[in-house]
Amino acid sequence: MKRQLSAAVLAAGLTALAACGSTQPAADESDESTPSAASGDDCATSETADEVTEGPITITDDLGRTVELDEPATRVVSLEWQQTEDVLTLCVNPVGAADVEGYGTWDSAADLPADTEDVGTRQEPSLDAVFAQDPDLIIVEPSSADDPRIAQLEEYGVPVLASVGADAEDPIGKARDTFTMIAEALGKQARAEEVLAQLDASLEEGRAAIEAAAPESTDFVYFDAYVDGSNVSIRPFGQGALMSEVGEELGLTNAWTGEVDPVYGLGATDVEGLVAVEDATVFYTETESASWLEPLQDNAVWTGLDFVENDRLLPFPEGIWTFGGPRSIQQMVDAYVAQLS
Repeated sequence: MKRQLSAAVLAAGLTALAACGSTQPAADESDESTPSAASGDDCATSETADEVTEGPITITDDLGRTVELDEPATRVVSLEWQQTEDVLTLCVNPVGAADVEGYGTWDSAADLPADTEDVGTRQEPSLDAVFAQDPDLIIVEPSSADDPRIAQLEEYGVPVLASVGADAEDPIGKARDTFTMIAEALGKQARAEEVLAQLDASLEEGRAAIEAAAPESTDFVYFDAYVDGSNVSIRPFGQGALMSEVGEELGLTNAWTGEVDPVYGLGATDVEGLVAVEDATVFYTETESASWLEPLQDNAVWTGLDFVENDRLLPFPEGIWTFGGPRSIQQMVDAYVAQLS
């Protein structure tokens, strides 16, 4: 399947933060030269965890590049959190990953072993660290069509798979396509089919649960926020944001109609801007560092918002990566259902 990258996707920056999590202990590895099945998730009980499609592999990646592997990749270095999550969900432990600590903080959908080699930041990985892991595949999320990291990595003769993580036109579909493409490179098509079937079931069950709960209003907004000097900046997830799209798949209506970026569907406003959506149910991610809530307790506009006064400001648990793969999407479904039913 050919995956082309639009100009809008290439023009936008591909770094973002949204939620928190924690790193889990590593599972023992029986063979130091070959990565074990991934820890956590359901790989230990999955019927397809060990199934691998053999033979040469040819993939057209998200930059339209042809990537060829003699056999399914087993020693993978991933340079972005969504792709790291996907590799783990496919029951392969990456031999290296970018920003291991950050992944453990923000993405709890699939556990990354604590001894995974950290190869540097997502934007500027250490080439020496990457190739010290003797990878047979490197997965990178490009910042543009001519991202210099790709040419630098290709100089070492190791296949490089360019995987764009977001598409505001169809964020859930894009997450599925990214997961499927990585599965092809790892020969894990059977596992991918299993996980995607579970995702479909979660969405269907979530819709039914929320419909049965019959919430008073189905209008919603999800946002994150941060303190910017003396102000609190709000980032609503509008049309095209993965978190918002999941809510709409569950039968809800995103009340944020303001301008958003063309790749991630993220907007920007201040407390006063939330007056436009004060009748909606508002979700945010509860974290230990949610310091933005404290200065708002003395803000008359905030305390006067209908969703604040009437207890429709509802926290999601930390550890849901709002730009993640199928397992993160299932966590989103669980969070919506838990709060609305």
